[in-house]
Amino acid sequence: MARATTPQRKAVVTVIAWLIALIIFFPILWTILTSFKSEADAIAIPPKFFNFDWTLVNYETVQSRSNYFRHFWNSVVISLGSTLLALIIAIPAAWSMAFVPGRWTKDILMWMLSTKMLPAVGVLIPIYLLFRDWGLLDTRMGLIIVLTMINLPIVIWMLFTYFKEIPGEILEASRMDGASLGKEIIYVLTPMAVPGIASTLLLNIILAWNEAFWTLNLTAANSAPLSAFIASYSSPEGLFYAKLSAASTMAIAPILILGWFSQKQLVRGLTFGAVK
Repeated sequence: MARATTPQRKAVVTVIAWLIALIIFFPILWTILTSFKSEADAIAIPPKFFNFDWTLVNYETVQSRSNYFRHFWNSVVISLGSTLLALIIAIPAAWSMAFVPGRWTKDILMWMLSTKMLPAVGVLIPIYLLFRDWGLLDTRMGLIIVLTMINLPIVIWMLFTYFKEIPGEILEASRMDGASLGKEIIYVLTPMAVPGIASTLLLNIILAWNEAFWTLNLTAANSAPLSAFIASYSSPEGLFYAKLSAASTMAIAPILILGWFSQKQLVRGLTFGAVK
């Protein structure tokens, strides 16, 4: 059988990519459509895709029942706070691993990444008791600290990958010119790694924004972000699908907009160093 030509292979790959994208995007599209339905239309069988009476009452109910903007502000503060704190810790750590590697550097990196495989529920009780004793329960600072700890391995790994691509001779030249270690990192290394730092920053913001496990277990009302706000639309009596979808749409809208405008930077950051 003759092998497919390059244009034919590209067409097949494109079709497969579109199918995968549609499968991934369908739950989001369905959530958005359901948010404009009545509760009866939301649970109708067979499902109604576009043949229903469009309504905004779910969004009005969600906003009147809870303060969306307070939860939104909590999400902004927690996401940005944990991201900035992670970068402050990760940049010097990644610098040392990239330019002053030791015998155990790779082992330490792999150990840090392996912590991501640890089930979060396994460390919930110790962290909960610690935060209770320190007065960090239901506070933004508590979530900033715990989300920084969770995402720090990925942040260090991404920055380490970027820093490895920067020629060490440039840093050596700055030292010969009398630059201290701090000035070398701040004024020489960081500007050259801006694309990598920006990608890491965006990814960390998305991870922190979507975090649900810790926000549900460590917050109650005062510092609850949008991910915890969504859960308030479930009850022992059942789920209010239309209102839950409206709350979910309001929660994911900011991060979808951010992802849309920064997609090139995100793809670059996630695929950097993947192909050598």
